[in-house]
Amino acid sequence: MPDMRLIVAGAGGRMGRTLVRAIAETPGMTLAGATESEGSPFIGQDSGVLAGLPPNRVNVISEVRPGSLAADGIIDFTVPAATVALAALAAETKLVHIVGTTGTSAADDAKIAEAAKKTAIMKSGNMSLGINLLAVMTKKIAAALGDEFDIEIVEMHHNKKIDAPSGTALLFGEAAAAGRKIDLKSHSERGRDGHTGARKVGHIGFASLRGGNVAGEHSVIFAGADERIELTHKATDRMIFARGALKAALWARGKPPGLYSMLDVLGLKD
Repeated sequence: MPDMRLIVAGAGGRMGRTLVRAIAETPGMTLAGATESEGSPFIGQDSGVLAGLPPNRVNVISEVRPGSLAADGIIDFTVPAATVALAALAAETKLVHIVGTTGTSAADDAKIAEAAKKTAIMKSGNMSLGINLLAVMTKKIAAALGDEFDIEIVEMHHNKKIDAPSGTALLFGEAAAAGRKIDLKSHSERGRDGHTGARKVGHIGFASLRGGNVAGEHSVIFAGADERIELTHKATDRMIFARGALKAALWARGKPPGLYSMLDVLGLKD
């Protein structure tokens, strides 16, 4: 089978540069294009050089138009508005779309799901194998323990991250809620401050920390009377997310239209 040709959206950002490096290191994959938002200072620059590699002659452009690049898929760790537009493009051109963007709204997710009726889209708050294994464990533990165990999710990221809680924290929250068979939106606590009153039984709490260059740290805490269970994952390099995204792209190649998750990719879905 020929190499899978991939476009990296947001190629000038931290994850974008990591993805460019990961593609260069991965047999069976070729960088077909690199994009940035209009007005970005990276437009016109060599994406290989931006990623700390020798020149690859794939210059960063402002947008992808149908038919403008020969590609099989788009890898997208950008911002919600860009992701929605790229999902529509992927649907029109039948490109595989791998989405690692976080902070999407319900309306954004509805548009992405609509696009997935026409092409394969894999969307996940985290592409790491370890994170997805912990999500499965979180669901099982939440199902096994009753409301006498409070669930708190703590996450920390670098000081440039723009959304909170992180997509991964929400991934864990959804897993815990599924285990408890409750709706996360109506059973969550965020941003406690001041006189909050006693903790509500059965709710899932979130705390977000920001500082330094932390790639990502997450803990799911089950706190009961006189005992506490903690699941923790620490990412020390963004390359783990890039490798997961490339694994997802290869998995999604040739798949029928649909909205998939990393649990599908890893064969962990119930």
